Amino acid sequence: MKLIIAIIQDEDANRLVSELMNAGYGVTKLATTGGFLRSGNTTLLVGVEDERMDGCLHLIEKVCKSRKQITTSTPMAAGGIAGMYAHMPVEVTVGGATVFVVDVEQFHKY
Repeated sequence: MKLIIAIIQDEDANRLVSELMNAGYGVTKLATTGGFLRSGNTTLLVGVEDERMDGCLHLIEKVCKSRKQITTSTPMAAGGIAGMYAHMPVEVTVGGATVFVVDVEQFHKY
């Protein structure tokens, strides 16, 4: 048995949870925060039998695609004049998934 820990963007969470549940996977959803933009993300915990792991990973990859987003950079001095700051738009890649697969030695359901 494996425990899949998938950290995904909030925007992808509801669709992925639905896809996983429709495919018969049990999912625990945790609200988490972190990353470069300090934006909300979601951590999913999925316990799977070894033979179903590839199917679960395929669904995560299918739903959680990375994409470009425009955000403002940290304030920078504008033209070297003290007290004047400009926020420059910056294109960053967001989304996708960070996935950890961990062996489960024991599993109990009460």
